[in-house]
Amino acid sequence: MARIGRKLRSIEGGRVAFKCPGCNMMHQVGVGTGPGPRWGYNGDPDKPTFTPSILVTTGHFVQPNGKHCDKSGDPDWPCDCMRCHSFVTNGQIRFLPDCTHALAGQTVDLPDIPETAA
Repeated sequence: MARIGRKLRSIEGGRVAFKCPGCNMMHQVGVGTGPGPRWGYNGDPDKPTFTPSILVTTGHFVQPNGKHCDKSGDPDWPCDCMRCHSFVTNGQIRFLPDCTHALAGQTVDLPDIPETAA
């Protein structure tokens, strides 16, 4: 992944990634032409805008009919199931209320990605 601007990394296959401050993970979207879903992108790596919204899910949120946090059958096992639903506009990320992290319903600046970040 090569850093482009302060907020994005380019990824093979016409994808770009940004650091999500709600999940503390990189999220990626396809832009331009290519296979798979594609998002509109304003071309500004310092104040990116992507359309439409971005939805990232793991665990039972991927298959809602599945069991919640069914990693080991132990009800005390930590849950890593999550839902992150956002709009990225002019370098800010607006988290929708259906997010499962602490920034749900808030708008914050996208963090800068250090030049050496993976």
